[in-house]
This record gives sequence, structure tokens and C-alpha cells, in this order.
Amino acid sequence: MTRVTSGTRNLITDVGGILVGNADDEGVRTGVTVVLCDEPAVAAVDVRGAAPGTRETELLDPTCLVDRIDAVVLSGGSAYGLDASSGTTDWLADHGRGFPTGGTRVPIVPCAILFDLLNGGEKRWGNASPYKELGRHAVEAAGVDFSLGNSGAGYGAIVGGLKGGLGSASANYGNVTVGAIVAVNAFGSAVIPGTSTLWSWPFECENELGGQSLPKSMGAFDSDYAFHSPVGAQTTIGVVATNVQLDKAQAKRVAMMAHDGLARAIRPSHTPFDGDTLFAIGTGNDRTIAVTPSDLGHIGMIAADCVARSVGRAVVEANTLGNMVSYRDFCGDALA
Repeated sequence: MTRVTSGTRNLITDVGGILVGNADDEGVRTGVTVVLCDEPAVAAVDVRGAAPGTRETELLDPTCLVDRIDAVVLSGGSAYGLDASSGTTDWLADHGRGFPTGGTRVPIVPCAILFDLLNGGEKRWGNASPYKELGRHAVEAAGVDFSLGNSGAGYGAIVGGLKGGLGSASANYGNVTVGAIVAVNAFGSAVIPGTSTLWSWPFECENELGGQSLPKSMGAFDSDYAFHSPVGAQTTIGVVATNVQLDKAQAKRVAMMAHDGLARAIRPSHTPFDGDTLFAIGTGNDRTIAVTPSDLGHIGMIAADCVARSVGRAVVEANTLGNMVSYRDFCGDALA
């Protein structure tokens, strides 16, 4: 049996052809993350939350014409954050990237946003939000290494009352590499009630979550959850990627399966208050890999595990920001 191991960086950029850039604004308590493809790549999207905010997602349907994208933008700011993709689009156009249409090129940049407008940052930006500029800065910063926690789209995020953030993880399975990146801003909790253990603990690789385990004396936990949040005030968004060459229908299936990772790591997920959205990208830089239905199932399964691990890493790597207390500060000595 082939063993699954984490990638060299344990980041989505372990997938060849994928770069990531972050830009954030400390005063506004928000940020933008850009997942940049070295070359146009096949992509799809799956939306499971009931309060999504997106741009250029309909064209990712397998029945639509455009079959490759240049980048994906993840942004804070709710609807204002959709401007971030304009900044990224401008940068790509300046660099000659985009779908060829006659004598010009149009960059294809799908975008998803999360709600971070009530986190105490300075939101009185007047007639022009900061997101277009943040989108340009983020794509300019794209590289193989990037920071987690209070970074990019996860800068001002919250999860179940604790500080959320940006998380990423990767896995190798033979000659297949899969990676995920998520901005965790969920209505649900990432922590098992009555414990300091993350829901994502069973999927931890190589101590990436600090060595998670269930308490030896753990009894039945309280299965109730207080539904008292304003509609549309959450959302976890992200991207999964693989080095395998996928078509749009296959990428769609991977995106659908990857959502299982959110359900494993956040309880509840996909609620009426969340806009949970995951994109899937196949860079296809290793065209010797033939994708059978069995292969696709493995890729989707590993993608879901990477998403669960990414959620855990987002929470573990986040720092307290204002009145948003981090997981580490909240748990304190329980993690020692």
C-alpha cells in the first residue's frame, strides 16, 4: 500500500505550478490571498454554504467555454472584497496573462470572499475600499513560501468564537501531490467541546498541530450548539490543487469531495450562515499520470484530508487579535 506523507513545505505550493501571495491591512484587520498558477490551469468550484460571495464561478461549470484559470483570489471584506480580483486581474493583464480573445487577453480570476466586517478594524474607508490594492499586492508577493495564521484572507477571521486564520497543508501519494489552502472564518467550532483538542486531530501529520490527541478521561460531549449569529457573518473559503492533469468535471468532483474536510474539522459546517466555497485546480504539470476513477477517488480523499489539516493549522498558527482570542491563548496550559 502506498503511504501518504506530507510535502516538503507542507503547503499547497508543494504542488508544482502553484504559487501563493498574501497581503493584509493591520488597521482594517483584513487581507487577501492569491493562488497563482504558473500556467493557465484547469479549475472547478463547489459552493456548499448558504451565504456565499463569489465572482467568475459560473464559468467554471464543466459545460462552459473557458476551461483554464490564471489565479484564484480569496479575500476578506464581504462584497467589498470582490474588488481584490480586479487588482489581481490588472497585474495579470500587465504581464500578458489571460484567455485569448481576438487581439487581446482577458485574465480569468475567480474569487470568493468571507465576512470580517465586525472584527473591530477600521472599516470607514470612504468611496474606495482597500481590496483592489490588496489584490495587486498579494499577487505581486506570490511565491512558494508564505505565512499562515494572521495572514492574507485569514488576517481578520474568526472561528467558533476563537481567532481564525489562514491554513495550508500538502500530501504526497506516490507521484501524486495534493495541497490545500483555506481561510477559516467559520460559524462552527474547530475545537471539540470541553477539550483543547481540534476536530481535525485524527488527520494530523508529523506534529503539524502540536501533537493532538483525545483526553484520556473524555466523556460524552455536549452535542448542542447555540445558533445566535447574524446571517452571512461567516464563511470558510479555499483552494485544493494537484499536480495531476484533470478536466473540469474531474476537478469539480475533487472540489466536492474536499468539502468533507471542512465537515471533519468544523462543527457545524455548511450552515445557513456560512458561504463555504472550495476551488479545485489541476496543474497537469506531470502529463504521464493517467486519471482513472479510482485515482480520482484517491485524489479527492487526500484533498479532503488536506483541507481538514489546513483548518487545524489555521487555528493553531493564528495569534490573538484585539478581542479575538487565539486557540493557543484560550487553551493555555492545556497545550503544555
